[in-house]
Amino acid sequence: MTAPLRIVVVGGGGVVDGPLPLRLQSKGYQVVTLAKPDEVMGFIYSDPPDVVLMDLTDATEEVLAIITSLKDDFFFSTIPVIGMIPEADAELFDWERCPLDDYVSIPMHYRELFTRIVLSLRRLRRVFDNNPLTKLPGNTSIQRAIEQVVGRPMAVCYVDINHFKQYNDVYGFAHGDEVIRMIARIISNSVKEAGGGFAGHIGGDDFVFIVPQEQAEAVSERVIANFTAIVSELFDEEVKCNGYYLAHDRKGHEEKVPLLGVAIAIVPTDYPKIAHYAKVAEAAAELKKLAKKSHKSCFVVDRRKY
Repeated sequence: MTAPLRIVVVGGGGVVDGPLPLRLQSKGYQVVTLAKPDEVMGFIYSDPPDVVLMDLTDATEEVLAIITSLKDDFFFSTIPVIGMIPEADAELFDWERCPLDDYVSIPMHYRELFTRIVLSLRRLRRVFDNNPLTKLPGNTSIQRAIEQVVGRPMAVCYVDINHFKQYNDVYGFAHGDEVIRMIARIISNSVKEAGGGFAGHIGGDDFVFIVPQEQAEAVSERVIANFTAIVSELFDEEVKCNGYYLAHDRKGHEEKVPLLGVAIAIVPTDYPKIAHYAKVAEAAAELKKLAKKSHKSCFVVDRRKY
């Protein structure tokens, strides 16, 4: 069963207390209303919605800054932001300062609003390749991001979760999905805390982040530390004390599986032989094999000068 789409409605009392939330709910959407602009970013960071409806009757600098921040963020830029603009103001609206995905006029024509919500989501699916589980950019965006940093003093860091398949088999796909969402958020936040960069989801338990070379090891350490702190909550005390849980291999034999960890391969992109995307992926595959030999979380840096 597909979860209902979640919409955040941002606006004054006339918007959040009016018929709009009820009309959206009547179409099967989950609706959260926020009357104060300073609540918006905190809410979206903690629980990203599928669509944001923003009342622009009073387009203050704070409101415009929120929209710009969302659209400048690699993680949140794919969330459609639809402005609600008084009909008389639409023609003179400063679209350069307010990077909306679409708008509807006030007074509201609800049939038009519902159509624009659907079209905004479909349009973004065509343009972006974001992973539906984590909302992070997917393979096309990842390849483009790597190609843009080849030859520059950056580092492409490939992240893989150790023993994830066994965890999925023993604890179930629902718990596995929670782990995937958790590591996605940890990677995204760690990149942001380092001053920015790129984070993407290759698929399954494989991720990529790109940061300046001098930040790569610190960000990797932060990812490992945060993952280690949170992952312990996934296991009961007996498993944590033992340091393993029991599973069965492909032949049905019982095996002791270590707790989840992360392996990170760090590939600098300014070496002469790292001339294109394929070389980065090739180097990362070799490094990940080394990192995954350890039962504990670790990162390996490519220090070869080729």
